[in-house]
Amino acid sequence: MEARAIQYTVRQSARKMRLVIDLIRGRPVPEADAILRFSKKRAAKQIHKVLKSAVANAQQAAQRQNEAFDADRLRVKYAVVNEGQTLKRFTAAAMGRATPIKKRTSHVEIHVASDAAPAPAAKATPAPATATNAQPKAKAKTKAKPKKKSAASKKAKKTKKASR
Repeated sequence: MEARAIQYTVRQSARKMRLVIDLIRGRPVPEADAILRFSKKRAAKQIHKVLKSAVANAQQAAQRQNEAFDADRLRVKYAVVNEGQTLKRFTAAAMGRATPIKKRTSHVEIHVASDAAPAPAAKATPAPATATNAQPKAKAKTKAKPKKKSAASKKAKKTKKASR
């Protein structure tokens, strides 16, 4: 089961939000939830909202497909913060000038997927090497050495160049 959630135009720079999103990428959802809940960064609050939304989307998808759902088995598969539109504002400066202010925004995208339970591997005993299933050993390839040019061929080349 895989689900995603995207939040567009979060009023914080992508650079600051990437510091927090790097903490949860690839982690189980309960662990990522705890990291975001106790983080002091302002970006953690917005990312936490997106993570909760992705888990809720996974739950809805599981209900639609009539599958069992366990939020503790979900893992943050993909988490990225991209730059959004930059709001451009101006403030007054000395001598009647204006200086620009860039209010940056970002887009947060999180994908969660359930961990597949590892299937029990059946022990396969290797078949004894017999004449029927034995494979021939591959011969090692040797590198061919380039042939050395004779003095006569070198002389012929020089005379050809001179005649041009």
